[in-house]
Amino acid sequence: MSEKRLIWFGVIVGSTLGGLVPSLWHASMWSLWGLVFSTVGGLLGIWAGWKVGRGL
Repeated sequence: MSEKRLIWFGVIVGSTLGGLVPSLWHASMWSLWGLVFSTVGGLLGIWAGWKVGRGL
C-alpha cells in the first residue's frame, strides 16, 4: 500500500476514534472536546500512517 493511502487511512481512523473518546463521559461527538480529540486523533493518524509507510 502506498504511503499516501496509509496516511489517509490513519487520518480517517484516528479522527473517528478521537471524536468518539468524549462519549466515554457522555459528551457529544460535536462538542468542543469532540473536535479537540478528533483533531488530535487525526494528527496522530497522520504520524502513524507516515511511520508505517516508511517501514517503522
